[in-house]
Amino acid sequence: MKNTLLNKISANLRIVMVETTHPGNIGAAARAMKNMGQRNLYLVNPRIFPSAEVTARAAGADDILARAVVCDSLQDALRDCVLVVATTARARTIAWPVSTPHECAQEIINGTASGQVAIVFGRESSGLNNDELELCNMAMQIPTDPDFSSLNVASAIQIICYELLQTVMTDPLQEIKKENSPPASAEQMRLFYVHLAECMADIGYYDPSVPRSLMRRMKRLFNRTRLDQDEMNILRGFLSTIQETVGKKK
Repeated sequence: MKNTLLNKISANLRIVMVETTHPGNIGAAARAMKNMGQRNLYLVNPRIFPSAEVTARAAGADDILARAVVCDSLQDALRDCVLVVATTARARTIAWPVSTPHECAQEIINGTASGQVAIVFGRESSGLNNDELELCNMAMQIPTDPDFSSLNVASAIQIICYELLQTVMTDPLQEIKKENSPPASAEQMRLFYVHLAECMADIGYYDPSVPRSLMRRMKRLFNRTRLDQDEMNILRGFLSTIQETVGKKK
């Protein structure tokens, strides 16, 4: 498909599959992506890849398989991303705001103007765990019949990529909105959380040996806010000043 806007978006958009068990699902996902104009596939610890079944199910999307990036951890797959969107189908103890693919599509498209954007799909049997969800800025859920909500992962990828394609095709000449200050990357956010935990422990507000859900809630708060790099520098400077002040008093 010769669509300049779609090409720009797909260059900065990656589909991330976490610990996929069945190799056929990887092939089917690659085919679904190619149908919808997407081309960047990241695989986190796939059980079997590559394989003949993967290639057979891809049905002509061999170029996507050839470019697929295999990572040891989800953190590695997201390191340079400025926006990370999780897909989830189940309720969480600490609730996350959840949007539909249609509601998320424009925000995902706008995010690609600032850098790499990832859409993350979990395991076939259990989806993403809470630690993985904490690496994401927002969560997306495909509306289904509540009595039978389980979706094959390749089908879910097709639906979400279709929503992106439809949004682009509705207004193929639209300008993608770019942030004034570049968003903080996933790696910068990781380092910020390490610093935040250290600072809270230094002032006696956080006990790492009894974490409960404090850091999980803090991560949910800041991930949802989507800090830019200027805001990140302000917060890191603020935390450093607190630590210096506490150190002097001690």
